[in-house]
Amino acid sequence: MKCTQPGCPGTIVDGYCDVCGMAAGSTPAPLAGAASGATAPTGTLAGAGASFGGGSAGAASLPVPPAPSTGAASGIPEGGACQQPGCAGTIESGYCNVCGTPGDQQGVAAYAGPAAAVPAGGSGGGSGGGSGNGAPAGVGPEMSTRSAASSNLASAALGSKRAREAGSIATRRTGGSQRLRSARLGGGITTVRPAPEIDAAKALLKDPTVPENKRYCPKCGEPVGRGRDGKPGRTTGFCAKCRHPFSFDPKLKAGDLVAGQYEVAGCLAHGGLGWIYLARDKNVSDRWVVLKGLLNSADPDALAAAIAEQRFLAQVSHPSIVEIYNFVTHDDAGYIVMEYVGGTSLKSILKQRLQAAGRYDPLPVDQALAYLLEILPAFQYLHDLGLVFCDFKPDNIIQVGDEVKLIDLGGVRRADDEDSAIFGTVGYQAPEVAELGVSVASDIYTIGRTLVVLTMEFRGYQTTYLNTLPAQDTVPVFQRYDSFYRLVAKACAPNRDDRFVSADELRSQMVGVLREVVALDRGAGAAVTTVSSLLFDVPTPGVEPDDWRNLPALRRDPHDPQTGWLSTVTGTPTERLGVLDRAAARTTEVLLDIARTALDAGKRDVAEATAGELLTADPWEWRAVWIQGLAALERGDARAAQAAFNAVYGQVPGELAPKLALAQACERAGDDAVAENLYVACARTDATYVPMAAFGLARIRAARSDVDGAVAAYRLVPPQSSAYRTARAGLAELLTKANRGLPDLAEALRTLDDTSLSARRRAELTTLIYREALETVEKTGNKADIRLGPHKGTPNGLRLGLEDALRELAKRTPDLSERVPLVDEANAIRPWSLW
Repeated sequence: MKCTQPGCPGTIVDGYCDVCGMAAGSTPAPLAGAASGATAPTGTLAGAGASFGGGSAGAASLPVPPAPSTGAASGIPEGGACQQPGCAGTIESGYCNVCGTPGDQQGVAAYAGPAAAVPAGGSGGGSGGGSGNGAPAGVGPEMSTRSAASSNLASAALGSKRAREAGSIATRRTGGSQRLRSARLGGGITTVRPAPEIDAAKALLKDPTVPENKRYCPKCGEPVGRGRDGKPGRTTGFCAKCRHPFSFDPKLKAGDLVAGQYEVAGCLAHGGLGWIYLARDKNVSDRWVVLKGLLNSADPDALAAAIAEQRFLAQVSHPSIVEIYNFVTHDDAGYIVMEYVGGTSLKSILKQRLQAAGRYDPLPVDQALAYLLEILPAFQYLHDLGLVFCDFKPDNIIQVGDEVKLIDLGGVRRADDEDSAIFGTVGYQAPEVAELGVSVASDIYTIGRTLVVLTMEFRGYQTTYLNTLPAQDTVPVFQRYDSFYRLVAKACAPNRDDRFVSADELRSQMVGVLREVVALDRGAGAAVTTVSSLLFDVPTPGVEPDDWRNLPALRRDPHDPQTGWLSTVTGTPTERLGVLDRAAARTTEVLLDIARTALDAGKRDVAEATAGELLTADPWEWRAVWIQGLAALERGDARAAQAAFNAVYGQVPGELAPKLALAQACERAGDDAVAENLYVACARTDATYVPMAAFGLARIRAARSDVDGAVAAYRLVPPQSSAYRTARAGLAELLTKANRGLPDLAEALRTLDDTSLSARRRAELTTLIYREALETVEKTGNKADIRLGPHKGTPNGLRLGLEDALRELAKRTPDLSERVPLVDEANAIRPWSLW
């Protein structure tokens, strides 16, 4: 008998589940408020910084929320299998009981085709693995091998690498562009299942003890309190190595009144600074609060200094950050009094997934990105106040309902504080912290490491990969989501100057990566949306073949002092270049305009010299490298263009423009696998990129004789697109030249009626179509059931069609020497008639 608990794969043995331990026939256990004898809750309280029960208790199943208002009628019925790639769950009360996606999955379906297969034995990152559904026309199964990953290509020097090669000691600019401050997550990209709120009274530990294997000296970190010869270890004593005292017994008990205001109810968890308590505030309507110990509590002077130093935390006020109410002392110990938020930490969610699956089951990439996107504004708020969080990890982000909160502010410190103790966790803390201290960049690093831990089984992240990431070709989730890999690689760059300069900049790129991930993972059927970019305009559609002038143009930074003046500069490229050379100030935007205008004017040397000037002033100015890539395309140097656009892609991994440019460079360089991967990503993610991506896909597939793939690529362009008639022309040409039989030729003839081709070119193709069709029928026999235009697929019918086509072509041919042979051929091909 299968266990009835949501998400549990176990079976009933001797009346109990052999995985989760629940009794046969029992109702799903709530996360909070478990009855006596039930599994202990594993949610995390704001300020706890650890799982309830020190992580030793089993995880109870999540309660199932009410069905969404959309109703199951429009989606998967109750009990039906979840359709998300790699998910083995079923729909219960409107949601998948494993991944949490609503039953109305058709409503959130995106453009992507099936997921690429994940190598056996590799972690799929939750979202990995194929869905088994057919790919949408034109997209097809993407390549997920290392050879098709763009990061395998050469990349132009940028940032610290460029500065080092130039012999410079330049360091990164601080602050970042102000235009990224408005980038906020839009609704409807993906769905995260709500998490229930945990009742405070039912979250208390019944037996607050610290397991022996978790007892370490608070000073030197050596194991303490361990049992010997069958006898349990001491919970209080002195470290055998450094003689520092230790105690794992709670200092407060139920009923104690702290600071004459907070009545202790019991223990919630044990963290790095000792026990964390739940109490009622007797002065404020008996509200629940959390008491967390302070360091230096044994020294009255040090305790007073610690409280004075951390009082600034009480001024922190953000809806996504746990609120600090007070700082108090009790029996020579100090405590932070903070808001109680009953919810579930991401660490606990991972534990629940592990228990349900019976193996390590990371979060789907889209879910992990969605969580961190919601918490990044809180980081930006702290950074704007000159504060650094320091110790971010999955334990410190908690979900309650549809909201998330940043908890455990014990490690927060001022960025310019050079004296206070620095808190961090091995495996998450940036490598430069010990030498250079904490900064915005070190916080960005912890966010990147957290993303990796959430999305893969990151073995060795505290040892082998302490300060590095595994190679992309060794991690399936990195292979599948190239943009995601680029995102975490930049966030976790070894040199802090090479990371994102702000939480807002990271967030703006994370939104783009999330859109790509969702487009890749969700089933086929939904329309491609248009995504607005802060950095690039849209591509120029409707032109085939493509060249660099059709690629998206850089948007001007509205905060540049010369942006207003630049909008007044008009005229031919040469005229504009003359005006730009007389600019009052050579700001970054002025130099970028000079470089691009010089390219338009055919003065490539001026463009490249200006790009070099920008990079000399700022080795991290990726927009100058973008100009270098355009210049390389202009001079036909595909490899140099690859290196330039690959470097830009690494700097802004959430943008599609560098991917489209890199695809074009790779196509010209003969790296078709990489180019096809990139074109597919563009076509799936943004409607404005579909035409150029479709044309690129069609060229690549036609070149390898994949006619079906090329046909499907042309069909990606929708009728409402200005490039539709160009796509129809390409389709007609392709089907005519391929000549796979009368059905294709008949379709090519029909397609000609709605193309952007000239009248003469349509006549030429019509003539070719009838020639090919007649030759085919004469070899294989009559095809009377197939019609080409008004003519039957018989020899006489096709001769009549060819005669008409030749006479039309002759009318469209101005040269008499060419026109006469066409008329003669039309007369000769006409079938004999009996009068």
